[in-house]
Amino acid sequence: MNHLESAFKGKNALWRYIIMVAAVFIVANTIGAIPLIIAMIRKALIDSAALQSLAQDPSNMSLLDLTPNAGLFVLLFPFLAGVISFSLLIRPLNNRTFTETINGTSKVRWNKIFTSAIIWLIISAIYLFVQNLIAPGNFRLNNTGKSLILLVIISLSLIPFQAAFEELLFRGYLMQGFAVLTRNRWAPVLITSLLFSILHAWNPEIKEYGFFTMMPQYILFGLVFGVATIIDDGIEIALGAHAANNIFLSIMVTSKSSALQTPAVFEQIVVNPWGEFTGLFISSVFFLLILKYIFKWKNIIPLLKTSLP
Repeated sequence: MNHLESAFKGKNALWRYIIMVAAVFIVANTIGAIPLIIAMIRKALIDSAALQSLAQDPSNMSLLDLTPNAGLFVLLFPFLAGVISFSLLIRPLNNRTFTETINGTSKVRWNKIFTSAIIWLIISAIYLFVQNLIAPGNFRLNNTGKSLILLVIISLSLIPFQAAFEELLFRGYLMQGFAVLTRNRWAPVLITSLLFSILHAWNPEIKEYGFFTMMPQYILFGLVFGVATIIDDGIEIALGAHAANNIFLSIMVTSKSSALQTPAVFEQIVVNPWGEFTGLFISSVFFLLILKYIFKWKNIIPLLKTSLP
């Protein structure tokens, strides 16, 4: 067991965590926002009123005369800046390496990232197929044109950084920090799952369906990824599944309330949040069971002990 335990060897004063979290968000929203700022300046020179509309609907990049693919790039670029800033700050601030934040060791288990991504993609494809069988009229073909190729390139290139940013911050850095603070193995899972859900409280789905309707989905995601992190002693599985989930949705399914408005293959006409929650829960159970079989998660008894040294 290395992931949580490795944090005890570093520097863990509270102010260090505050500076890190503040710094990566500042970098993501300044340097990372350069493409968005350029688009806003260009649009303001033509129509300043468009910026007021964008303030009311921040995810609608069409207000800046950006194509859906260009808008996706603008929305995802800040996460690349965030990951780079995190990798540069982790050693001077916490005396830990980048990989130690991933799994407490010096090596990234790439096979686990790709394996979990493939499994999640397969489960997602099966779930979409079943949804189409149950309610075929609820999905319409949205895009089969050339723009789909560019969408695939952008999604595969940048969404992994979006997933890495969130997993490094929550299941990696903050989970390790809360482990030191609480000296408990499972309290960090619960705390970071709540914080993870709060981070998504400004998603357009919240505005469309309500805070208490959507929060259970985000909390469930956090709990599933947190449990996988504890059992597998690292964030690789969470990172792979998180990236695969967002890539699949970006390329295959969109809806009017999606956080990422992309020219996906299908558009879902009506979204049933509680139905999606049920589907996510069932998919997550199968996901964890399949991983248990593949990676032979047998020795989990020590994990039942909540205390840390």
